[in-house]
Amino acid sequence: MTSSDDALVITRVVNGLGRIELNKAKAINALGRDMIASIDNALNEWRDDDAVAAVLITGRGDRGLCAGGDIKAIYQDLVAGTSESQDFWAEEYRMNFDIANYPKPYIAIMHGITMGGGVGVSVHGSHRVVTETTKLGMPETGIGLFPDIGGTHLLAQTPGEIGMYMGLTGLPIGPGAALAYGLADTFVPQDKVDELVAALEADGTKAVETLATFAADAPANELAEAEAWINTCFAHDSVEAIIAALLAHGDEDAAKTAEVIKSKSPQSLAVTFEMIRTAKTMTLQEVLERDLRAGTEIAARPDLREGIRAQVIDKDRNPQWNPATLGEVEQADVDAILNTEQDRKVFS
Repeated sequence: MTSSDDALVITRVVNGLGRIELNKAKAINALGRDMIASIDNALNEWRDDDAVAAVLITGRGDRGLCAGGDIKAIYQDLVAGTSESQDFWAEEYRMNFDIANYPKPYIAIMHGITMGGGVGVSVHGSHRVVTETTKLGMPETGIGLFPDIGGTHLLAQTPGEIGMYMGLTGLPIGPGAALAYGLADTFVPQDKVDELVAALEADGTKAVETLATFAADAPANELAEAEAWINTCFAHDSVEAIIAALLAHGDEDAAKTAEVIKSKSPQSLAVTFEMIRTAKTMTLQEVLERDLRAGTEIAARPDLREGIRAQVIDKDRNPQWNPATLGEVEQADVDAILNTEQDRKVFS
């Protein structure tokens, strides 16, 4: 499989290496439905192809690997009242599962912004590479969604309460924290990335060995000093209790973190909290199926449309959430979002 250089996803095989290149730099390679199909089709074609020994995914442009899904398209779908978003999510989640279970080395270079759907095409892979530019995060609570793409599965596996911190705040972490918390494997300096890609393309059969030769010492964990109060404050049994603990802690950064959380969709916070807590005992397949159920339910409620409007359509950064406060979020609504059976499935 070879695609043209002007395609949104460029796929080709080079000396035993399956190359996937996201080619939508102006939008930080935001994923549309057609891009998802191109990635998954390539992976399926190469899965049993003896001429492909390993896969490498990169994103064009200096700003990042991938900023996530195309949320403008999701907004247009919500306004139109159609079900394109659910189809997109189902296909994206199947791709995430395929990446997580790929039988060959899957190398992702996570430079710059790697968020949301960008995490889905990278952190599920077997060999996750970060650079000093990496900003890794799941910012969905800020648009009225939740960390989807199996994100709660990934967050639940991080040590202590780091996953809950990331999921509720949506704040990105740097390369040192990503490595320390198991969301990345290898650090390569940004100025060595082009050389690494060239070396991988020279002989895909030695991809893992080649990657190891470029590995540099990991940078310091950017969250090291905050880890103690994160693990203390985020261990509470509700989002409201977490916010109260942060405000009472006495650390200035903890108090700022409470304010960050309070700016997010209350509905999304309540759903995300329960998702992360329960994901610890669920398989990735179960989490992805739940992601589609929850996304379908949330798409029928006002916050996702309002959150995208405020962040990327009108850009007033002033979403009017409904419910407006955590105290107004009913547990019955959270249960309905998480558990209502839907006709559409990720895995038939």
